[in-house]
Amino acid sequence: MSAARSLSLDRPRVLAIVNVTPDSFYAGSRAGSAEGALAMAARAAEEGADALDLGAESTRPGAERVGEREQIDRLLPAVRAIRAAGGPLAAIPMSIDTTLAAVAEAALRAGADAINDVSASTERGGEMLGLAARLGAGVILMHRRSPPREDSYSDRYGAAPAYTDVMGEVRGFLAARAAAAMAAGVAPEAIMLDPGLGFGKTVEQNLELVRRTGELAELGYPVLSAASRKSFVGRICLAERAQSDPAERLAGSLAFSVAHLFAGARVFRVHDVAEQRQALAAAWALGTARARGD
Repeated sequence: MSAARSLSLDRPRVLAIVNVTPDSFYAGSRAGSAEGALAMAARAAEEGADALDLGAESTRPGAERVGEREQIDRLLPAVRAIRAAGGPLAAIPMSIDTTLAAVAEAALRAGADAINDVSASTERGGEMLGLAARLGAGVILMHRRSPPREDSYSDRYGAAPAYTDVMGEVRGFLAARAAAAMAAGVAPEAIMLDPGLGFGKTVEQNLELVRRTGELAELGYPVLSAASRKSFVGRICLAERAQSDPAERLAGSLAFSVAHLFAGARVFRVHDVAEQRQALAAAWALGTARARGD
């Protein structure tokens, strides 16, 4: 996040999803207009969100790309409406979920603070990192195997994505991307890493990444958890079903967030702010009490 609006990690932080899209995988995250995005953001802030993550292109498996102009046309009215609302929304940190530097720049100049890049700035020559450095923006760098349109839901792969060591490969990739960000001029404290749960990983590979999060945290950057309502969560918590709907996955999502917190994640990108904040606060209190020996 920018220096003006940043997150301290003295406790788990909740990043609320606001999608200005018609096709994101969970209907509850879709805001069809700037007014809808403003209402969603206001509700998230009221429920205790620490930051907002706005996106104008779905990254669900099979999703089609959305061009620069359309992303900008969707995002800018929403960013401006949120900032113009005043009160908590004028000061809440805001990231923009995009892989396109032109989109990120327009949103940053309109009032956003950080870039959530699911390609880890590997698209278009890595120009996103130079932009972040130039504008003093934070960056979230995520691991994925392929663009969403070429990917599958975690529980529907015909052949599992091949990893010799899933955490080793994710950790190595993200370490290299963080080094690239610093080489471009991004401050180390402005970098966050996302293992990319659900992106190019089977159900078991996602579980292993959560269990071994400490190995990623050892790099010294905060780790983002983004399990909320994803297909692998449904496969675990509703194992008796051949398929589940994202609307049925809240309980499992809360469990994954708590487990990921204890494993080392500190920021949680979620659909359900109030429930996630309460679950994480309870888990944090238990964890700190245990650390004190209470």
